[in-house]
Amino acid sequence: MLNQLRQRLRTYEPRQFPSRSPKAGVLIALTDSPDPQVILTKRSSRLSTHSGEVAFPGGKHDSTDPDLLFTALREAEEEIGLSPRDVEILSPLGQVMSKHSLQVTPWVGIVPAAIELTPNPDELEAIFRVPLSFFMEDRRHHTDEIRFKGKSHFVPAYEYDGHIIWGLTAYMLVELLNVGFDADIPMKPRPEHYRDC
Repeated sequence: MLNQLRQRLRTYEPRQFPSRSPKAGVLIALTDSPDPQVILTKRSSRLSTHSGEVAFPGGKHDSTDPDLLFTALREAEEEIGLSPRDVEILSPLGQVMSKHSLQVTPWVGIVPAAIELTPNPDELEAIFRVPLSFFMEDRRHHTDEIRFKGKSHFVPAYEYDGHIIWGLTAYMLVELLNVGFDADIPMKPRPEHYRDC
């Protein structure tokens, strides 16, 4: 599976869009195993934004960060104790805009299957892993409708072990599944990718 993903992402040209908004980088970390698992976090309910939500490790770009890949890896180390030297970076996926007007660039990386991770208690309530095969089966919990400039955009939401995976996190996962594994999960481009928006 992962060799196919490596080949697909080698030539993939992710969607980008111009923005003056603050930038952020997140890491979609997959375990190096026969049925790769995606590493997700549950954010602390004490945080001021996205509290209690499921997310990829990552965060806002700092002025001292040389680029957004550095941001994603730095934040992953701070949040889950993942050393950058343990990550094989493959490629970015398409940029997206968060509900708090952050332009987010996701990076796909592969980590050892047996790697031990520790949640930062100031930021996270939990770290958990979900097999990619679970998402490939598209056993969605529900589908969210997002309205933007009079248009409807539909994004799947999944439930795994009591965690709801939805919004931008689900959108980025679906792009990964469709591009890397031909999952053929219906997904229109997000509103920020339209030139007239």
